[in-house]
Amino acid sequence: MRKMIGKFLLFILFLSAISIPFANTEAAGEKVYHVKLNNEVEKGLQAYLKRSFKEAEEAGAKAIILEINTDGGFINAAGEIGKLMDETKPEIFAYINHKALSAGAYIALHADKIYMSPNGKIGAAQAVDEAGNAVDVKAHSFWVAEMISAAETHERKPEYAEAMAEPSIHMPKYRAGKGELLTLTAREAAEPEVGYSDGTVKSIQEILQLNSLENAEIVKTNVTLTEGVARFVTHPIVVPILLSIAGLGLVVELYSPGFGVPGTMALSALLLFFFGHLIAGLAGYETLILFIIGLGLIVLEFFIAGGIAGVLGAVAVVVSIIMAGGNPMFMAYSVLIAIAVAVSGMVIIMKFFGRKLHLLNKVVLMDSTDTESGYVSNVNRVELLGKKAITITPLRPSGTIDMEGERIDVVSQGSYIDRGKHVIIVKVEGSRIVVREFEEKGENK
Repeated sequence: MRKMIGKFLLFILFLSAISIPFANTEAAGEKVYHVKLNNEVEKGLQAYLKRSFKEAEEAGAKAIILEINTDGGFINAAGEIGKLMDETKPEIFAYINHKALSAGAYIALHADKIYMSPNGKIGAAQAVDEAGNAVDVKAHSFWVAEMISAAETHERKPEYAEAMAEPSIHMPKYRAGKGELLTLTAREAAEPEVGYSDGTVKSIQEILQLNSLENAEIVKTNVTLTEGVARFVTHPIVVPILLSIAGLGLVVELYSPGFGVPGTMALSALLLFFFGHLIAGLAGYETLILFIIGLGLIVLEFFIAGGIAGVLGAVAVVVSIIMAGGNPMFMAYSVLIAIAVAVSGMVIIMKFFGRKLHLLNKVVLMDSTDTESGYVSNVNRVELLGKKAITITPLRPSGTIDMEGERIDVVSQGSYIDRGKHVIIVKVEGSRIVVREFEEKGENK
């Protein structure tokens, strides 16, 4: 009997031993994607998040931890990111590791759960334009509604989201006085009456433990080289700089023989501009095609007369650049800045380097044609003073005289002189020859 019991216990232990790996198979097979949202919120960031979320979905990830540390950014990019988060199948846990301000707060509100580090902060979400100024009333109203909607969609109290974007709402308990925006600390956000944090944690591992995912595999995504370039070249400060380099480079190249460094710089800047905006999803291939057509028309202008091809080409290039950006108004300002830089560069080139440049001397007369340089505008025929002639046309007051067989254009001193009258030349000022009528008998010879 004892032997039977012993064998039975050994069998149970054996089954337990071999079942342990199978018991953990499901947990070990789970994946959690770790995606970082750092620095400014802009369109280039959207491309990186879209790719990361898609990878997580295709890998069958259980959840996505979006680690946020940002001062905010552009509301149009934040709106697209919020929409992307709502459409993503895996659960998204926002981990505010320090701060989620402005557009960052809006993005955090689209997460299924929000966790904050002990020094985390969320709020201060007033909408501003590219220059850092408060937007107009219409845009502000829309942004406040967006914040409220983001909170309500994920069952959070909307009044706190509204106070983050609307300075007129008073919440003195949380330091949001008159004219101030609400910003919550980790402790305040976790208070039951607020409910904007599902827990204060010190690490991602704690988030996994709170959601029974401690055995899950963590997959970290990183910004690729192309996404990094896209984030850089689509930055609102970099865009006008790139376009200015392109404009200035083209101006210098047009005034230089052959194709050299300025032209290479211009083309490189334009290629970077379109490459970044294509990767970020801001531009389609139609904008690139329109740009190439415009460039072709400008080149064609050098071989045909009329100017129409050049004008159409310039318009096509400008329109393609404006279409490539997410914000047409901002792109229009960037183009104007680039044009101003190009024109200023052209003026400097004409003034200081014009004599040394091949094409410029064909386009603009750079040589001085003053008297000191040996140039005169007309021959000054001072030898005609006092000469007599006969009018062959009436002088009203201009006309023509005949002086010893030479036809000369003249003007009278103001009075009308009929044809066939005797006149005397009284003044010579370059091409202007002045005469007056006289009686042949009354003049001393």
